[in-house]
Amino acid sequence: MPSAKVLEAKKAQVAEVIETLKEAQTGVIVDYRGLTVEEDTDLRTKLRNANVKYFVIKNTLLLRAAKEVGLEALEEALHGPTAIAVSSEDAVAPAKVLADYAKENEKLEIKSGFMDGAVMTLDEIKKLAATPNFETLIAKMMGSLNSPISALARTLQAIVDGGVEIPDLIAKQAGEAKEEAPAEEKAEEAPAAEEAAPAAEEAPAEEPKAAEEAPAEIADAE
Repeated sequence: MPSAKVLEAKKAQVAEVIETLKEAQTGVIVDYRGLTVEEDTDLRTKLRNANVKYFVIKNTLLLRAAKEVGLEALEEALHGPTAIAVSSEDAVAPAKVLADYAKENEKLEIKSGFMDGAVMTLDEIKKLAATPNFETLIAKMMGSLNSPISALARTLQAIVDGGVEIPDLIAKQAGEAKEEAPAEEKAEEAPAAEEAAPAAEEAPAEEPKAAEEAPAEIADAE
């Protein structure tokens, strides 16, 4: 029967694994049996460079922790030597690094995995491994944005090289806008002046008629 000290150590280890599983976005369980020390070191280096936490653990301890976080379905994969790779930063990294390494070294066997609290099938892990990781997606996005940014930079540089300051350019454009405004107003007022002209011409036409009628009224008075 294990001593109290050993039991406490196991409880502490399980508690630590529980926290690791809770914080992880994804995790992949592998059988590392057959890897040489050199190969194992190389794999750990690749995982560490990808900010992936990797450790060997007993199946019984991992199962206890898995049950605490709702991943009891992992039990089917917990046989033989077991190591787990998890990441709280990049959901793709554990699957991608391990899948790439397994292509080069058939001794490494991917047994199971999980993502966001749900156990994945091997096919789902393979699909996840084929997905571009976060850094790759950022690089592609920046590449798509690079063209318009480069065009803007070239335009600004051309202005500077031409001796034109941006504030001066803005002021010049504002001045041109003010000069165009009165011209438009005059163009709008011109029809009104033309419409008023016929009215002025019609007024004198009535005056001669009034002058002709006046003598008739005088004659009647006599």
